[in-house]
Amino acid sequence: MKPYPKYRDSGVEWIGEVPEGWGVKRMKYLTTKVGSGITPKGGASVYQNSGIALIRSQNIHFDGLRMDNVAYISEEIHASMSASKVRPLDVLLNITGASIGRCSMVPETFMEANVNQHVCIIRPNENISSTFLHAYLSSDKGQLQIFLVENGISREGLNFEQLKMFDVVVPPNDDQFAISAYLDRKTAQIDDLIVKKSRSIELLKEERAAVINQAVTKGLDPSVKMKDSGVEWIGEMPDEWERIRLKWIVKEKLKYGANEYSELIDSNFPRYIRITDFDENGLLRNDTFKSLEPNIARSYLLSDGDILFARSGATVGKTFQFMNYEGKACFAGYLIKASPNETMITSDFLYFYTKSSAFENWKNSMFVLATIQNIGADKYQNLEVPLPSVEEQIAIVRYLSQITSSVDQTIAKTENQIKLLQEYRTALISEVVTGKVDVRREGSA
Repeated sequence: MKPYPKYRDSGVEWIGEVPEGWGVKRMKYLTTKVGSGITPKGGASVYQNSGIALIRSQNIHFDGLRMDNVAYISEEIHASMSASKVRPLDVLLNITGASIGRCSMVPETFMEANVNQHVCIIRPNENISSTFLHAYLSSDKGQLQIFLVENGISREGLNFEQLKMFDVVVPPNDDQFAISAYLDRKTAQIDDLIVKKSRSIELLKEERAAVINQAVTKGLDPSVKMKDSGVEWIGEMPDEWERIRLKWIVKEKLKYGANEYSELIDSNFPRYIRITDFDENGLLRNDTFKSLEPNIARSYLLSDGDILFARSGATVGKTFQFMNYEGKACFAGYLIKASPNETMITSDFLYFYTKSSAFENWKNSMFVLATIQNIGADKYQNLEVPLPSVEEQIAIVRYLSQITSSVDQTIAKTENQIKLLQEYRTALISEVVTGKVDVRREGSA
């Protein structure tokens, strides 16, 4: 792809040059509406299983609206929120929280819908196409403006006056349509590849869980005599294994962490481990370090081999193995500590068990009669664990460490490929919508 024949100074330093014939206008001159909705009175309690879709920040993604977890409101509530009804070809932008800046375009044919206060409706006028504006806001130039004016690290986010003052590169209408057609085709190809790679990661994780489950509930020898464990989600287990509750194989009672808030980042103090500090792979994040004063942390210090269980919210059942950490660490109140009695169960075996489908099924069974997702120490202590001899546990852990390491490397490689594809997608959009490359012929292809 070649550049445009001639360029001129855009008049905006961080935009630089644009093709001759292109303009730069403030958002307020390109829209008929910039505004958001409200949270319905009663909040989540008024959500329904059907009705009018209420689009929230989690539904908005650069590659399109995702409606699999959409909330619904009644016709009556929808009518009372008339100012935030969604129309086809609106551009929806997240204006608060961790997903600030994420945007989607409403398809030409779309269900009746509304938005809450975290989502801004941007309704283009005749001077700019929805597809081009969406692409521009998705580009690094659009995202740069969002993060330049974002109100610090609070959840206040963007306000409408700030959005109206955004600088937008505006090509002639014919160029906009050619650019949009080109980007529709190219980003669809990239998105399709990302979906396929994401699916391969899901399959690898399913394979990983199946291998773990087989080993920690059935052992490594398929020829051994089996018996009914007496627990539905464990099924059969080797005849010589025991089935035992967690409370009988730990050194002390399960313990809740410290109910403390900390903004300290003193590396000389014990690290304060919270649910948000470890990822889904059970690894500590480096970018979330917080510490707790030693006199407070003293009662909540962790020892090698301790297992932490998340007890509530979206992360309930998530586990972390504290092992080989340089320095001292303590844990927060939404976590529960189990210290394995290693004369009976190794920390590694218990941790692998928490990654099995048997554990997942047990966890889900805890929610059947619950109104909120919560598993306290009283429930965790009664977790049924299949228990081979310590020698067999060590052999199982050695086997699983080799197998899962290979799978994890493949997953990490695929995740990096997805990251590179996403970066390429953003870079491609940015080059095209700012006129660095001329795609007019490619767009009409």
